[in-house]
Amino acid sequence: MIVTAVSDNRPQLDHEELVRKLSAPDDAEVAGLDAWWRANNYLTVGQIYLQGNPLLREPLTPEHIKPRLLGHWGTSPGLSFVYAHVSRLIRTTGQQAIYLAGPGHGGPALVAAGYLEGTYSEVYPEVSRDEGGMLRLFRQFSSPGGIPSHVSVTTPGSIHEGGELGYVLVHAFGAVMDNPDLLAIAVVGDGEAETGPLEGSWKGVSFINPEHDGAVLPILHLNGAKIAGPTVLARKDPAEVRKLLEGHGYDVIEVEGDDLPGMHHRFAAVLAEAWGKIRAIQNAARGGDWDGTRPHWPLIVMRTPKGWTGPDKIDGITVTGTWRSHQVPLSGVRDNEDHLRELEKWLRSYRPDELFDATGAPIEQIRAEAPAGDLRMSASPHANGGLLTRDLDMPDFRDYAVEVKRPAEGRAESTRKLGELMRDIYTRNPERFRLFCPDETNSNRLGAVFEVSDRGFMERTTGDDVKISRDGRVMEVLSEHNCHGWLEGYNLTGRHGMFATYEAFAMVSASQTVQHGKWLQEAKDLPWRAKVPSLNVLLTSTAWRNDHNGFSHQGPGLIQVVLTQRGDVARVYLPPDANTLLSVADHCFRSRSYINLIVIDKQPQLQWLDMDQAIEHTANGAGIWEWAGTDDGGSDPDIVLACAGDVVTMETVAAAQILMRKLPKMKVRVVNVVNLMTLPRPKDHPHGMSETRFRELFTDNVDVVFAFHGYPGAIHQLVHGRPDADRFRVRGFIEQGTTTTPFDMTVRNRASRYHLVMDAINNAKRLPSGASELKAWCQAKLEKHERYVVEHLEDMPEVRDWSLGDWAEN
Repeated sequence: MIVTAVSDNRPQLDHEELVRKLSAPDDAEVAGLDAWWRANNYLTVGQIYLQGNPLLREPLTPEHIKPRLLGHWGTSPGLSFVYAHVSRLIRTTGQQAIYLAGPGHGGPALVAAGYLEGTYSEVYPEVSRDEGGMLRLFRQFSSPGGIPSHVSVTTPGSIHEGGELGYVLVHAFGAVMDNPDLLAIAVVGDGEAETGPLEGSWKGVSFINPEHDGAVLPILHLNGAKIAGPTVLARKDPAEVRKLLEGHGYDVIEVEGDDLPGMHHRFAAVLAEAWGKIRAIQNAARGGDWDGTRPHWPLIVMRTPKGWTGPDKIDGITVTGTWRSHQVPLSGVRDNEDHLRELEKWLRSYRPDELFDATGAPIEQIRAEAPAGDLRMSASPHANGGLLTRDLDMPDFRDYAVEVKRPAEGRAESTRKLGELMRDIYTRNPERFRLFCPDETNSNRLGAVFEVSDRGFMERTTGDDVKISRDGRVMEVLSEHNCHGWLEGYNLTGRHGMFATYEAFAMVSASQTVQHGKWLQEAKDLPWRAKVPSLNVLLTSTAWRNDHNGFSHQGPGLIQVVLTQRGDVARVYLPPDANTLLSVADHCFRSRSYINLIVIDKQPQLQWLDMDQAIEHTANGAGIWEWAGTDDGGSDPDIVLACAGDVVTMETVAAAQILMRKLPKMKVRVVNVVNLMTLPRPKDHPHGMSETRFRELFTDNVDVVFAFHGYPGAIHQLVHGRPDADRFRVRGFIEQGTTTTPFDMTVRNRASRYHLVMDAINNAKRLPSGASELKAWCQAKLEKHERYVVEHLEDMPEVRDWSLGDWAEN
């Protein structure tokens, strides 16, 4: 028989014996489960309603009720019921587990669970396990200066923000990848099950390998209603729901009811069955008794009434089992004596005098329900992943350098060098690094990773498949939500990676980026939260070079989204070539608790800096490219040409060359920005450059023509508060796109070299003779371009093949 190890000094039982023990709790075990559950329900209701009299030492009065009743009751008793039983599973088997609550506002139930387990008081000593601490627990909930009503970053044991629905499964699947001993309990609310991200995330079972990954146990909690009406899956015929989930590949186990203690016995049996099937799958895979076919992982469908154990009716209207129990079932309690008495009756139905001792602490029977130490789900280090994080074993990124003897002499696909770097990171870190990409790894020139790893896939394969196997660890699925969410779960449990996608399609999962940024921001204020590996996002196939795909693929919006995040977590990098990309990537892979957004195209592009120059440039974040302009540094230039982004950098350098050749007496300074976050003032962002440094680059009063990869307003936002910020004239993407040539994209968005030259002439501090003629020349070039692309279906040779040493008079 396969023997399963357990923790502490418990005897080792074989797999079948453990399942039998779990399946049939005795009367004492059921009594303990029910006492813990009643205590949790009591604490949940208390958090929603009470600001005084936490243990009902006296009759409730209006003064004991919070002035604002906020929170959500309906899903909470189901969440705590599952939590109680999973804790028993952990105590019996020693299973490492984390708990992810998908229902949006089950916060009070999970806070109560951490409090009963003691973890909450360990991380927040002021919320002690006594009457005073319980009062503080109640008063802080959904209150100013307190905690939110969902399972937020402040909740010990959480890696999943319940405020925005749809991500519980993607986070759970990411958490167990390369985490073989972890079980992620993912409770899916039936309202959440209606969201697009959740509907797509059932497919996670097609990518989990039982040899080296942990397991996810989804528990679809069908309680029948959302905030104001029925849910789809709860109203479907149960047979249809079963077929739906079986079609995704799950082994569906169902349990239903609200009778007690019967429901305790039934749920204990199905949880034991599910765990037994998980262990059987893993034991077979890890013991060599597996044919490699995708396992049918178990999934539990649990049907209980919404608002279970709450008031059945209020004012003669049914509440429990309906949408009316979703938030605060009893309203106006301060002003309605009947409602006040109903609330007291509800609270006393849990018999708190049996659950808490004279000091207000949970009695021994309840404390004994908690697993030991780190096995408590609220204390699991997997849910505070920075505790488990190990630095990547990084190769020297300098070894992948592109040789650059002179700027713009050669071209290279910059992201291909990043792929080579990640290939070797995979080799050095076989259990803590993954690339997540929506079916675009080769397209984005990152395919070198396939030299050391296949794409991971547990469904059947055919002879036509290339680099696809069950052992692969490059994660490709055509879902930005899955890729983004898997990486979040992977990061939050202490591992490293990158999410790479086409620039325009990053907006599909932009809300996830925002939510993760909020999580990181809140975590920074909690000293007990250890820093986790950064969320690294690579955007390529960018707006400026999606000329063949057209307007639908042309959108740099995620830059704007990330810029709205607080400076403590937001980083945006626009490396102009391969060597700067390598230097940026090395920094990002080593960093902690940031969102690092890197934007660079995959097409062959001019290479500007050798590796030493690239390292210095990325360290500074921005710098003057003396070789590109005519500024001698002795006095202020006549115009500053600035740029951020690979395509617009080429246009800026080309514009400077035109000015140098046509107006040699005009002093032109070229400034390249690789780290956008150097532009704000230091008080607005920790990467912001000093006033002195900003003046050295941009002067105090010379106009700046700024060519930017994204929307022009972003630069205005970043330089707000800088000296004479109105002097910045920004050219960028202005939603002008179509299926056209690469250079025509810059023309349509008025960011071409010719537009930049005309801007420079219009805004220069002084103009030498010949400026009017040069403007006319630029206009003629634009007219020539328009005729040429229509006739020849490609860009003019002088543009298409331009390099720094080229010059065409006509």
